[in-house]
Amino acid sequence: MAEENEFVAHIQDVLAPFGEGAEALRIRRMFGGFGVFLGDTMFALIADDVLFFKIDDQTRADFENAGARPFTFTRGGKVRQMSYYTAPEGTIEDTETLYPWAERAIGAAKRNRKR
Repeated sequence: MAEENEFVAHIQDVLAPFGEGAEALRIRRMFGGFGVFLGDTMFALIADDVLFFKIDDQTRADFENAGARPFTFTRGGKVRQMSYYTAPEGTIEDTETLYPWAERAIGAAKRNRKR
């Protein structure tokens, strides 16, 4: 796994049940943060100890209605937004509420790969 911190290790442990074998969950360092993958599919990212899940047109409203915020960064003096939203507040410590959000993100990432 990527150089880790406690938060990254926690996310690895919590989300590990989603993958096995060739589709094992793995986390690797990317762009100053971490990408969270099932096999070759990136469905989440970690930046500044915040978990962001992949969204698409089918899941965006769910995340927005849950109060999730988009992942943004600044490049060339402009704020840019990616198709990742924070895990809704309070879900990181409760797998019963976290897993449905992870499943939405995995679905969005797989739909995105098919395009």
